Amino acid sequence: MKVLVIGAGNIGGAIACGIYNKGVVKPEELTCSDLIEQNLINLQAKCPGINVTQDNIEAIKQNDIIIVAVKPWVIEPVLGSIKEALNPEKHLLLSIVAGVNFEKLDKYLGGMNIPTFRVIPNIAIEVGSSMTFVSADKATKEQQDLVVEMFDKLGKAYLIKENLMSAGTAVASSGIAFALRYIRAASEGGVELGFYPEQAKEIVMMTAQGAVDILRAHNSNPEQEIDKVTTPGGITIRGLNTMEMAGFTNSVIKGILASKSS
Repeated sequence: MKVLVIGAGNIGGAIACGIYNKGVVKPEELTCSDLIEQNLINLQAKCPGINVTQDNIEAIKQNDIIIVAVKPWVIEPVLGSIKEALNPEKHLLLSIVAGVNFEKLDKYLGGMNIPTFRVIPNIAIEVGSSMTFVSADKATKEQQDLVVEMFDKLGKAYLIKENLMSAGTAVASSGIAFALRYIRAASEGGVELGFYPEQAKEIVMMTAQGAVDILRAHNSNPEQEIDKVTTPGGITIRGLNTMEMAGFTNSVIKGILASKSS
């Protein structure tokens, strides 16, 4: 299995690095293309041994899985420029472009009967910790399993219906920014209480990691674990209630809903 990533920007570069770092394929079986040469230079510095090119057509001929990770406003011309090189009998086409549905992809491909996937990871795919959503069109069960298995190696992947893709984007792709914003805010609180900034950040990161680990270990609901540390009349419940009075839960829910594309 040979993989081509078209687009070596933030998310395309992160996908390539994740594939490389987790050994999903051998370095020589991974190719990245980009019009900006510096992006390719930067990527090769992070991932020695991978192939880089600015020739999409030739690269497509040499690979099996084609991952298109470009900006939404260039997906149409990019697909238009490569569709003649795509072989429905050989290639799987994966679009990482949020908000561009199968109907539009099919139109941009000229109605080509090629197995097509929409894949929405988050930026943590670079370190193998992405929550990734996959939807499939014109793909067999075996092809769907192959793509989900690939992204499962880069964190966790769910095969979902296309109508849930925008919701997945809001909860997980945009959602990682929300989690990072909490870490920043809690770190600033730690600094105000007297810790140095790097100490405060490390404390909050470890605390957030601990929250995730305990939920996984106990297969429990967050509220069950919260109850264990909220002593009646204690400081934790006082802090939680103060956050709720400031609109913590409501703000998070509103932010997620606002991030869902129409």
